[in-house]
Amino acid sequence: MPIATVNPATGETIKTYDALGEEEIERRLATAESTFRTYRTTSLDERARLLRRAADLLDEDAEDVAYAMTTEMGKPIKQARAEAAKCAKAMRWYADHAPELLADEEPDASDVKESGASRVLVRYRPLGPVLAVMPWNFPLWQVIRFAAPALMAGNVGLLKHASNVPQTALYLEDLFRRAGFPEGCFQTLLIGSREVEHILRDPRVKAATLTGSEPAGRSVASVAGDEVKKTVLELGGSDPFVVMTSADIDRAAKTAVTARVQNTGQSCIAAKRFIVHTDVFDAFAERFTEGMNALKVGDPLEEDTDVGPLAGKQGRHDLEELVVDAVESGATVLCGGARDDGPGWYYPPTVLTDVTPEMRIHHEEAFGPVATLYRVADLDEAIAVANDSPFGLSSNVWTRDEAEVDRFVRDLEAGGVYVNGMTVSHPAFPFGGAKRSGYGRELSGHGIREFCNITTVWHGA
Repeated sequence: MPIATVNPATGETIKTYDALGEEEIERRLATAESTFRTYRTTSLDERARLLRRAADLLDEDAEDVAYAMTTEMGKPIKQARAEAAKCAKAMRWYADHAPELLADEEPDASDVKESGASRVLVRYRPLGPVLAVMPWNFPLWQVIRFAAPALMAGNVGLLKHASNVPQTALYLEDLFRRAGFPEGCFQTLLIGSREVEHILRDPRVKAATLTGSEPAGRSVASVAGDEVKKTVLELGGSDPFVVMTSADIDRAAKTAVTARVQNTGQSCIAAKRFIVHTDVFDAFAERFTEGMNALKVGDPLEEDTDVGPLAGKQGRHDLEELVVDAVESGATVLCGGARDDGPGWYYPPTVLTDVTPEMRIHHEEAFGPVATLYRVADLDEAIAVANDSPFGLSSNVWTRDEAEVDRFVRDLEAGGVYVNGMTVSHPAFPFGGAKRSGYGRELSGHGIREFCNITTVWHGA
């Protein structure tokens, strides 16, 4: 895949970039290793100062950064601005909270005494250069939620971004440079996916994190496993959105529309499967379909656009195939379901019902504004349908019955359960999945410690 900015609203190639050669890759790896030796010794106060400066610069650059994201991957401009603001917030959050998250821990005094020690500490030390393989759908946020905690922990970052967002990738390197981070603390590698294995196998690279597709995750995990290197994987999702009889149906339906089409539906944590109790199914389906029909699809640079183009032609083709397969197998189209032949890679908000396990869309992730509706008879069936997926990233449940909440929290196979709301990510909350949605956690204290050497320091009596 070429490294290029292609405007998905028009299909026009705006700018192409040459991939780095072997010599430049080697120089950057050497720089990362050299920088880590000294950067790891900097104080948390100094790292926090630099990270806050990066947040300030991002705030200043927000309009330009939002425009770049929109023209590279089609994100509606108002959502692009929100993404930039969220990234600045996350950097400040880690600058504020890293000292407590990385503070030395002291085990119980009785355990220390029993071990024969006078003192025992658990200390969090950085690992070294970490390779981040990142996707295009949230081109700024996905990187910052890795980079902010990694840099605060004393690691250095090597970014292999998606090949269709090179402007955003290069901006990120420049952002940290302008903030005053030492050269080599954060470097963007404009390379193709075939170069990832070579870099991951390099002994100077100590760990890797990937957000992306299941096949990409398998590939990186396989190489890292062979090299015995730590990985964190955040892969696909087909999150359930369960609506029970006690739910506020109007609120649930309105939230469901946003949960499905945020980022034009191109989000791993977007709700994709809407599982509704039969007693409220018709009312929910009517309101939800009305909401999906009312969305404005159009130029992502226009302020009132709700749904922009999909990021790539192949992505639209893959989504279209899932819908065609479902319809040919008996699914009912409540809205959408067929694209126009105009310019750009647009696909209309679509709602399907009468979906069965034989259809591909029942098990595969629909990465775009396509929702599937399921009718269930009771709580047990709702949980069974929700768990009937290879993925387990997050989940949404709508009920006012606390006993039902307890069952969902206990039994849903997912990394998150969001009650009477939609899945959101926040720096303070751990984020990650179960099953084929990956392993490890980003954000919160769990995320900053993923790439630390958790060290026991034992002092004799």
